[in-house]
Amino acid sequence: MKRDNEVRLENHTRREFREALAAGHFRAAIIATGSIEQHMEHMEFPQDITSSTYVAERAAGNLYPGVVVSVPMNIGISEHHMGFPGTMTARSESWLAVLFDAVESLVRHGIKRVLILNGHGGNVSPVLGVIHQWRQLLTANHGNPLSESVKAGVRTHSDYVSALLDRNDTGVDLRFNSYWDLIPVEFAHEVLDGSDYPGHAGEFETSFSLYAQPEVVRQEAIAHNDDDSSLATAEKGRLVADKAVEGVTAVVKEMLSG
Repeated sequence: MKRDNEVRLENHTRREFREALAAGHFRAAIIATGSIEQHMEHMEFPQDITSSTYVAERAAGNLYPGVVVSVPMNIGISEHHMGFPGTMTARSESWLAVLFDAVESLVRHGIKRVLILNGHGGNVSPVLGVIHQWRQLLTANHGNPLSESVKAGVRTHSDYVSALLDRNDTGVDLRFNSYWDLIPVEFAHEVLDGSDYPGHAGEFETSFSLYAQPEVVRQEAIAHNDDDSSLATAEKGRLVADKAVEGVTAVVKEMLSG
């Protein structure tokens, strides 16, 4: 059921979404990515995707009606967690193919400012390895065309890439960040007592979840861990979650101004 100020794409009908686009709404999109993997003894498997989605929805709410949150990529690249039953993983090549198709689907509908907001460390290197190529492809196919005068000056492949991407207005703006990237490191270290940041199911992620989604945390199991999750508090989670939302909001606001 569609709520007032609905930011999730899949909660609209085609008429509602068509009319929103026609009204100039949803000029940018956030695609949340994460994983379904073990998070020690005390947190549920989807922690990474629920956290990135939480930040995405709050940031989009701050910028409503300019931003839509697309259907999240729940599963991630988690082969290194497959020693723990229940973890699900995708091969990097198949995962990247679906993610690119999701981005291009939005771009083809005219939503040409897209932030991939990630919540799982295993997804980072694969995306960083291809995103420059994706920017070239999307800009060439769906962005602002190069003028004839610019084309005439292209002599090498480097000239071409520079001409395509090094413009004030390429017509497509694709970015990638993990949500913790938008939390200043010095701020995180002021809030957190441990040194493992962002870590895995430790003080940072556990604090985040105690505040944003306490239902995913088994607090009685925290004491059984041998890491710094016992340092986690909901108040620390509030501080880092709010700072992540603030950072993502600023990034997407800047994208909308371009």
